[in-house]
Amino acid sequence: MSQSFLKFLVVGVINTIIGMGSIYFMLHILSFGYWPATFIGNSIGATVSYLLNRNFTFKSDHAHFGAIFRFVIVIGLCYFIAYYLGVKFVHTFLSGLPFEEDIAVLIGAGSYTILNYFGQKWFVFSKSRYTPKLKELRY
Repeated sequence: MSQSFLKFLVVGVINTIIGMGSIYFMLHILSFGYWPATFIGNSIGATVSYLLNRNFTFKSDHAHFGAIFRFVIVIGLCYFIAYYLGVKFVHTFLSGLPFEEDIAVLIGAGSYTILNYFGQKWFVFSKSRYTPKLKELRY
């Protein structure tokens, strides 16, 4: 495993506690539906993730605007793909079990983590010379 992936996992533990805690709080305490709870919880976790991954995992010095724009694209795609797959998997293979939504959330979160790592590494915080860096934009 690469050092960046291990750091990504540490950041993931932190934002998982925050994001999943928010999701389950909204599902079970506030009685939100699956999609609103997962969307809001992931948005909260994504904010934490962006800040920690930018500064700790990938040590990016890219301009914030470009990185945030790419981050939102990656987060959005990963969210919809992963949580859709979680729901489809549960409905196809585990239908009728207790806690279907909870199982779908866990499957979605696992898929999301893997997709998100590669999206952030290769697209958001890439070391590519074609992405303008903050220091290159200063006069």
